[in-house]
Amino acid sequence: MLTYFVIIPILIATFLYLFSSEKAGKIIALTAQALLVIFAFYLFISTREYQAVTYIGNFYSVLGITLRADNLSAIFVLLTAFIFLVAAIYSYNEKNSRLFWFLLFIWEGALIGIFLTRDFFNIFVLIEVANVVVTIMIMYLRRNRSMYDGIIYLMANLVAIQFYLLGLGYVYRLTGVLDMDAARQAIALLPASELVLPYALIMTTVAFKCALMPLYSWLPKAHGTPGAPSAVSAILSGLHIKSGVYLFLRFQEVFGAVSTSDFFLAIGVVTGIVGVIMAISQTDMKLILAYSTIAQIGLIMIGFGLNTYYSHTGSLFHMINHALFKAALFLSAGIISHAYHTRDITEISGVLKRFPTVGAATILAILGIAGAPLFNGSISKYFMMSGVSLPLFIIMSFINLGTITICIKYASILFGRCELTEDVANIAKNQKVTVLVLGSMCFLGGILGTQFVEFLFGEPVGVDLFGYLEKVIAFAVSLVVGYFIFTRFVKRNPPILGRIRAIDLSFRGMCVCMGLFFAITLIATQWL
Repeated sequence: MLTYFVIIPILIATFLYLFSSEKAGKIIALTAQALLVIFAFYLFISTREYQAVTYIGNFYSVLGITLRADNLSAIFVLLTAFIFLVAAIYSYNEKNSRLFWFLLFIWEGALIGIFLTRDFFNIFVLIEVANVVVTIMIMYLRRNRSMYDGIIYLMANLVAIQFYLLGLGYVYRLTGVLDMDAARQAIALLPASELVLPYALIMTTVAFKCALMPLYSWLPKAHGTPGAPSAVSAILSGLHIKSGVYLFLRFQEVFGAVSTSDFFLAIGVVTGIVGVIMAISQTDMKLILAYSTIAQIGLIMIGFGLNTYYSHTGSLFHMINHALFKAALFLSAGIISHAYHTRDITEISGVLKRFPTVGAATILAILGIAGAPLFNGSISKYFMMSGVSLPLFIIMSFINLGTITICIKYASILFGRCELTEDVANIAKNQKVTVLVLGSMCFLGGILGTQFVEFLFGEPVGVDLFGYLEKVIAFAVSLVVGYFIFTRFVKRNPPILGRIRAIDLSFRGMCVCMGLFFAITLIATQWL
């Protein structure tokens, strides 16, 4: 049945593109997508007991393409189906062409395929399909800036995927197979010295997809481009980037003999700090959210780099939480920027008074990403930071302090006088419901955090009351310090923030960074 999870979105896409009645087509498509969410939930429940395997074309073992759903991949299939359902509901009343809906569901099929496939070359094909779809989505409104951002995104991804293709070829040369499970068994018998080159090649592409330092420059161009619909930005930041982290986990399993936990922990630290600094410097709503995504990915990579049960579980849970509150923030940002005709937060105020529902959803999502007590981010960050050494605890606390400062800056649009003087059409109910549901899930994921973790990952976890109280106190202190930093430094917009804000790597710079990351990974892998 796993093939249907890839085929159904493609069939929905084709149906919407060819169906004559646009409104009826959307209703049928949403119904089919809702059923896909139900099937994905059934798959998730099933994988708690056993793995689901489909051999395409009945070619067993390594002769054909294998789709395999374990607990991890089933979770991401369910998350994908849910986020795309949310995006479809949000976009229901928008004046999008049939091409938009066609590309939206093709994108979903490609991502689900990435989460289910166990074939090296199949991953390459699906990544390329997703890259083309995202490029067209970025350029959807055909504005000059959007066209530029889309071309840069496509060219940078074409260069990045070549590293993967070379690594794939090297793995095939060493093992004679393209099946990941069979390759893992063969690689386990090889000396680590022979795995350094293919590992560095593949991980360069994966790090690019994760937007790790210094390969992050494509992300703000893609997520913050003015031409992409808000639903596209929400999927990019909330879900698409997670496919890179998912592949990171899978390839770490394949190359088990290569130990690089400390290396990627260090990369996570640098990525988190750079993401915070860049986000604080921005004034564009979408760019603030885009760079904060980089900071959160840094935290997630730190959790995986620690390589403990609680840190690993916390990072996985934070990936899910991040998809929820970042989707809520991007979708609400789309509503706000449309109403105010600007994305500059210095020109927006009084959102909570003008749009109470959107403002409330934004507050819930902000509290989630900031790690406020009783919200989902607090639980995942608690697990990620459990048992860490003092130096690393200070670093992670600094990144979280930066996140809180970012949230305070972003939340400034909610209060003050409402500068919106012209009449604005009422926000569509489907959009208000969408952002409010996502915001509410950020709260439910906090008060029922341990229950959600146990349900998702099937392993018991516990929250130490004293340890969680320490985190509450740390959050309160960080909130005070973050507000002080915002009022005394960030709000005054000193020239240094302008210089940081102007940092923008060219295509040539991105290519240089890819080569640099490959060289560093190659050296670090040999040294470790």
